[in-house]
Amino acid sequence: MRTAVRTDYNAGQSELGTDSAPSTRPASAVSEVTGLIGVVALFGAITAAIYFDTTLPQSIFLLMSGAAIPMIASTILLDKAHLRSSTGLDYGLNRQRSEVASITITKTLGLGATLFVIALAYQIIPTYDTSKYQIVRALTALVFPFLWVFSPVYIAFTTRHMIEPRDELWHFGKFVTFQFSAVDMTYVKDHCRAWLVKGFFLAFMVSILPMIVHSVVNSNLDRVFGEPVLIILYLVQVSFLVDVCIGTIGYVCTFKVLDSHIRSANPFLSGWVAALICYPPFVIMHSGGPLDYRGGTQEWGVWLADQPTVLILWGSVILLLAATYAWATVAFGIRFSNLTHRGIITTGPFRYVKHPAYLSKNLMWWMVYMPFLSVMGTTAAIQSCILLLGVNAVYFARAKTEEKHLMADEDYRKYAEWIRTNGLFARHLRRRDI
Repeated sequence: MRTAVRTDYNAGQSELGTDSAPSTRPASAVSEVTGLIGVVALFGAITAAIYFDTTLPQSIFLLMSGAAIPMIASTILLDKAHLRSSTGLDYGLNRQRSEVASITITKTLGLGATLFVIALAYQIIPTYDTSKYQIVRALTALVFPFLWVFSPVYIAFTTRHMIEPRDELWHFGKFVTFQFSAVDMTYVKDHCRAWLVKGFFLAFMVSILPMIVHSVVNSNLDRVFGEPVLIILYLVQVSFLVDVCIGTIGYVCTFKVLDSHIRSANPFLSGWVAALICYPPFVIMHSGGPLDYRGGTQEWGVWLADQPTVLILWGSVILLLAATYAWATVAFGIRFSNLTHRGIITTGPFRYVKHPAYLSKNLMWWMVYMPFLSVMGTTAAIQSCILLLGVNAVYFARAKTEEKHLMADEDYRKYAEWIRTNGLFARHLRRRDI
């Protein structure tokens, strides 16, 4: 049994700021071209779905495959990610068939147990027994058996070329087959965390896909393009669709051969708490929740209805923030995922700030709901502002716990140092000093 390589997640915390910042922005794990190809292909798929008046299932399949396939092709042909050392693969290696077969069997059993637990959770947890998650349960029943039956082909290929084939899945396979003497629980825990991320967030993303696809593909475009405000609202929805589609692809495409596998899932409880309270069923800022800041508020279109120029300008800023939010997801290509490290991204809006999605989303909420105005008076407005500041604090905590996780990677430390001296706010502060 190999000894676990334990990551020191405090490494780099004290080092940050002590070394000179890199003179050039550190390389990104995903090229900007890959994300651009994905979003252009997605727009093409949206156009095709609208033109051919496809059904909702057809639209979802068209949009997802239409964006995923070109990005995967770009990852291989342009980024050549499959050749990177970070894949853990060496195509010059050719293990004995007997060894490959033995390891493949163990991993296949581990994968089967993993899929079974996730499918069981979808069946017995009340949250998933709703119409919203019907598509998740249907896809689970259809895809999981197919995935498990054909998984040995992929597992055998990667096992043959992996520098260290006895990875987290292998240890989990040994664990579920009661071969405890061969098990390193560090790897079992890593495996469980990574798949908990996939199982939880992929279900959420898939559950909201039908609604967001329908809102974009099946809108009355003649009506939309007849009014400037409706154009803005529609384009905001398109931005959200880009985020959901690219994000969902990211949760699906966790493959070593594409270098998009999960290196690690956040090991800190604080990170999980900060993230999970932003999503159902744990969400605390939903209607009626402890941080529900919408009481007594009206959206921007109501408050500014009699000021058409301000209305359009205000809406345009909201659209810019929504587009930035989507841009941050696009920058990940096929690697987007909460609570995980899958390679450091330094392109797109990440060249300006470390957390562009959180920044743009939180600013957007202030502009959309305008909590500083209330139909219930000044006291209610102050209350709404305090509650939204609480939501902002939650996302600040998410950002800091993510940084604590990623600081174990030297590439992220270099990126953080570069942002500290070259980011958007650093440039602004330098201009003020001049």
